[in-house]
Amino acid sequence: MSQATNIRREMREGGIAVLTFDRANSGANIFDEPTLQELRAEVAALASDPSVKGVALASAKSRIFMAGADIKSVLSNPDPGEMDRLIQLGQDAMNDLAALKVPTAAAIHGAALGGGLEVALACDWRVASDDRATKIGLPETQLGILPAWGGSTRLPRLVGIPKAADLILGGKQLGGAHAKALGVVDEVVAREHLIAMAVKLLARGKRKPKNLFLLNNPLTAAIVRKKAGAALEKKTRGHYPALPAALDAVTRAPSRTVEESLRAERTAVSELGRGPAATNLIRVFFLQERAKKLTYPPGAKPESPPAPIRNVAVIGAGVMGAGIAQWLASRGAHVLLTDLDNAALARGMATADKLIGGAVKRRIFSKTEAQAVRDRITPVAGRPPLNRIDLVIEAAVEKLDIKKKIFADLAERTGPDTILATNTSALPIGAIGEAAGCPERVLGIHFFNPVHLMKLVEIVVADQTSDANAARALAFIQGVAKLPVVARDQPGFIVNRILMPYMVEAGRLFESGAPAAEVDAAMLDFGMPMGPLRLIDEVGADVALHVVETLRGAFGERLAAPPILTKMVEAKMLGKKSGSGFYTYAGKGEAPNAAAESLRGAAADAMPDRAEMADRMVALMVNEAARCLEENVAAAPEDIDFAMIMGAGFAPFRGGVLRHADATGVDVIAEQLQRFAAKGGKRFDPCARLAKMAQDGGAFYA
Repeated sequence: MSQATNIRREMREGGIAVLTFDRANSGANIFDEPTLQELRAEVAALASDPSVKGVALASAKSRIFMAGADIKSVLSNPDPGEMDRLIQLGQDAMNDLAALKVPTAAAIHGAALGGGLEVALACDWRVASDDRATKIGLPETQLGILPAWGGSTRLPRLVGIPKAADLILGGKQLGGAHAKALGVVDEVVAREHLIAMAVKLLARGKRKPKNLFLLNNPLTAAIVRKKAGAALEKKTRGHYPALPAALDAVTRAPSRTVEESLRAERTAVSELGRGPAATNLIRVFFLQERAKKLTYPPGAKPESPPAPIRNVAVIGAGVMGAGIAQWLASRGAHVLLTDLDNAALARGMATADKLIGGAVKRRIFSKTEAQAVRDRITPVAGRPPLNRIDLVIEAAVEKLDIKKKIFADLAERTGPDTILATNTSALPIGAIGEAAGCPERVLGIHFFNPVHLMKLVEIVVADQTSDANAARALAFIQGVAKLPVVARDQPGFIVNRILMPYMVEAGRLFESGAPAAEVDAAMLDFGMPMGPLRLIDEVGADVALHVVETLRGAFGERLAAPPILTKMVEAKMLGKKSGSGFYTYAGKGEAPNAAAESLRGAAADAMPDRAEMADRMVALMVNEAARCLEENVAAAPEDIDFAMIMGAGFAPFRGGVLRHADATGVDVIAEQLQRFAAKGGKRFDPCARLAKMAQDGGAFYA
């Protein structure tokens, strides 16, 4: 066996060399410069050894085959040529592997993402484990770049342009069975049989190129380029340059030589990697990694991990309760789903079952795994004993007086170590804790709707919540594959606190005469995934009004709901769920709602254009975000930007509300607010922190 730092070489019977990635002192394998150089040296040694008849690549890690390039090391180097050099080195390493005269096979268990899949694509054969830890894909476009170690070149040659474009543009991560169905891997077996199957594949010899002329001819390439390009432009409005660049690279790769295609990859990623979109998207990636490692109190290093949470009760079997129960059960928790009403409980189980079935269709679960998830949810009507429950999550109606009664009852039915959490999106946690009589056990665990799609969870800590319970809840949320942010107990917490002024202002613009489609288009142009009025229709005008009224009670008239919102609720124009709101919904389409327009007041003399409307709505978000820092609702600018991107869809390519403020200039934002305040009222007055930062030339990120 070789004694390299990150790669072990073992010779097996029949001249089979197994290269095992095993990064020293790390739970993950990554491709940094030393590892790439090591791989080149190992491949060169194998190429010169006539006794070698085949090569298999494997990993010693429990959940990672190869996680890809070490992005952090590239970003930390101020040399602008470092990225170019690492790209070239990565391509050279993959080319060396692809050029071996003997057959090669990748035995994939765990994450094979980015460079991890690219090294596998440089092999002749690929076999994946059937374990849920195995995730295969090229997610580079989500970082604002494209696969440039041969992924954009080799994947279309393997599966054809249409499939390759879909996988790369979507940044999709596939399980083993799905990857095999698409032709990305050749076989799927249990983890313990990976090497044996790899050896069987090696016995087939070097792989012969597939005949994919019907998929990889110039006409197909042009059709995919035109159709997908139009869809991308409509969806992104040109804000994500990596997507058209990746589309161009993938669709042209088969008509180029490998060398020409690799050169095009290098050129494209070099340009993209220096742009603001990639810089901000990579920051978002690191914010997600940061959330996975958060501790409470912030920065604390506990001597031992918090006590595990295994048994959970969810109170309320509505859409949120059922969604929470399904998610937790799918991550191994045993869930008691309760509701006072048998019919509501039946509907909740039907909702959970539908979510589980959808996961099977998307190949997230096998049928056997899906049944195990169902078996971990126990529906019980009434008030069952909860003395063996570790965590209770209440997801009942959003009325403070009702929640107080529920928590007073829960305090009596649970043990002294049971954490009592509410899924409220805005109500005060401290008041609920006082009503329970055990405020140290009470906190907020705010999931976002839909639970199975939204990764963010706000952990809301009241003044009397114990540090131990907050730490335990935080660790639990991380353990069920959600991304937490910690918020101090104030109405609206982080996301709704910052989002509501934006949505209220959208309502005011509509009320003053701006067409709904124009208000929404202003923010779509800015980069939001959905316009604010369309968002109100999605969540429900009644729900939005309730949250706004809660915030108004705490923060005064600057967060007063526009009259149009009250009128629409009274007229039962609640949005998508009622068939009409700011838009009407018939079939699959939507159209501006003339009935809603008839409810608004007199139109303003002069309507702002899209750019000014966007400035007004965004400036209010920045101002409220600054207040959240001022009042210690969030501990750091990173918490706010992460929460707003993951919970509200704030344009990721801009890096978050406060990154955007820094890029625009805090003084510019403050000047905008002052100008709007002169015309539109005190709600635009810059908060004290923002005004001082503007005066001092400060920034949210030093």
